[in-house]
Amino acid sequence: MIAGHLKPGLLPRIVIAIALGIGAGFLFPGWLTRVFVTFNSIFSEFLSFCIPLIILGFVAPAIADIGNRAGKMLVVTALIAYFATICAGLLSYFTGATVFPEMIGSDGYLQSIASSGECPAPYFEVKMPPLMSVMTSLVLAFVLGVGASRIQGQTLRGFLNDLRDVISIVISGAIIPLLPVYIFGIFLNMTVTGQVGPILSTFAKIIVVIFVLHVLILVVQYCIASLFSRGIRNPLKMLKTMLPAYFTALGTQSSAATIPVTLRQTIEMGVSKDIAGFVVPLCATIHMSGSTLKIVACALALMITQGHHYDLPMFAGFIAMLGITIIAAPGVPGGAIMASLGLLSSMLGFSEADNALMIALYIAMDSFGTACNVTGDGAIAVIINRFFGK
Repeated sequence: MIAGHLKPGLLPRIVIAIALGIGAGFLFPGWLTRVFVTFNSIFSEFLSFCIPLIILGFVAPAIADIGNRAGKMLVVTALIAYFATICAGLLSYFTGATVFPEMIGSDGYLQSIASSGECPAPYFEVKMPPLMSVMTSLVLAFVLGVGASRIQGQTLRGFLNDLRDVISIVISGAIIPLLPVYIFGIFLNMTVTGQVGPILSTFAKIIVVIFVLHVLILVVQYCIASLFSRGIRNPLKMLKTMLPAYFTALGTQSSAATIPVTLRQTIEMGVSKDIAGFVVPLCATIHMSGSTLKIVACALALMITQGHHYDLPMFAGFIAMLGITIIAAPGVPGGAIMASLGLLSSMLGFSEADNALMIALYIAMDSFGTACNVTGDGAIAVIINRFFGK
């Protein structure tokens, strides 16, 4: 019982794994390094196999649930939440495209280091081809989700819910526990090839920019919400009212776990109980401004650092798909980044090592993204209350 209470969370384990991986890169002999390279090769194959299933398991039941609650207020809430998510992603892209090249460099320095260093080879490989492509999985999720909501059948809906539970168990029971070992292997390999210094410097700079951005987004959201408010009209007072929800989300790292506090604080802003009771739980699964902001900024930073091509059309399409793919991400740390790995590979051309760095970066800021999502839910509730409140 005591050991269970003392068990560190995912973020401390990731930090420890990074530190140990860097240290081991200077100490481990070549044969031992190859052991972890072999593990990473197998784990990345398993992760690639799971990605289409993660998308199908999360998106299909979420669409089925939303479709089953059809109504004008639902449609308006979903559109506002999706619009807010897209705007957060675009703000993150434009800020990153302006700031990152000067801040972290864009000359492909990491790529040149990687090509000059000798990467250890795994002892053996185990291929695990995915059952379907990412886009096939996403289209199938839409077809099954919409179909389940239309036919009102319990068999298909039960299958989708069971699939979501199975995928959640795979993530929380296998992928998440093994992530620290995977991250250890990635940083061990980067130390051996000489990439770790520039990567850590990039990490620190990205985290500062993302924190500033997520505060800016919340201020903008509540400035807009204040124009529609029937209660508190000062946006800073509204934000102050929502601070308990913000700090609760920092601790829980879960939008769902924070719903009771978000509800209470949203009602304190003047939103009716009925509106808050509908909007807050719904937005806990479909409003992902903070998560999208982080993923876009981290992805752009890694592409710039490695000298990869990027442009607005590429990221606009990525953001539009991301806003759909990460809805109803599981209530485990890093759920959104797990659901987005397929898009990172298929639309932005990310490698397995890039995806591993994205996981590490995302989890390092997971609490702040969740807090941004949750606090923004209150702003959406204020707007909906203006049009549908009594």
